[in-house]
Amino acid sequence: MKNRSTAEKKNRLFTIVKAIVLLLILVGLPVYLLVFHRDVFTGARSLDDVVQLLRQYPGRNAFIYILLQILQIVVSILPGQVFQIAAGVVFGVPVGILLSVIGAVLGTAVTYLCARFLGTDAMALMLGEEKTAKFIQILNSEKAYILVFLIYLIPGMPKDLFAYAAGISQMRFRPFLILSTAGRVPAMCLSLLFGWLYTKKFYTAMIVMGSLIAAFLLVLFIFRKKLSKLVDRIYQRLTDH
Repeated sequence: MKNRSTAEKKNRLFTIVKAIVLLLILVGLPVYLLVFHRDVFTGARSLDDVVQLLRQYPGRNAFIYILLQILQIVVSILPGQVFQIAAGVVFGVPVGILLSVIGAVLGTAVTYLCARFLGTDAMALMLGEEKTAKFIQILNSEKAYILVFLIYLIPGMPKDLFAYAAGISQMRFRPFLILSTAGRVPAMCLSLLFGWLYTKKFYTAMIVMGSLIAAFLLVLFIFRKKLSKLVDRIYQRLTDH
């Protein structure tokens, strides 16, 4: 009886610790950034401001950019694409891709492992029970890996939420990390290339590229419900075989 009481106390204590960790991620980290590093947010008002922010710290700007990439994934409060375009200006495309991939890998790993530690109850509190159940159903499928790649490849999908859901699913860490990163790379390359074109003052190319991307995103927005149904149909076909 005494052992059972001790175990229950340990479980309650562990639950409290997990709740505190969740609050620190969702509330504490954003508040800390707003109070002590407000320049991160005020510096994101325009592309030029972000470029200036990165150039303020020439010896540490690569580390700062990676950290911003991680925060964007873990907390989802920072404009990821704006920072990637700025990285194209400051670092160029090859180095920018390297730093972006490092940030994406670390950010995705942190969210996955954090969710694994916090457990299903905490994720249900964060994402909602219905959404958590849907994500887990997709991620527990035997053929879920191609869906993960598509979700991270298609703009507008809830990418960062999936990293949390993956942590409480049966999906293994390494395949998820590889596929999610591979899915992010095309959009990263476009953002970095856009920034590089801005640096070289290839404004006509920027306008053409921006127009094509805007048109593509508009089509995705218009047909977002059909696209979501298409992903669901692919999921059903994969799980039926």
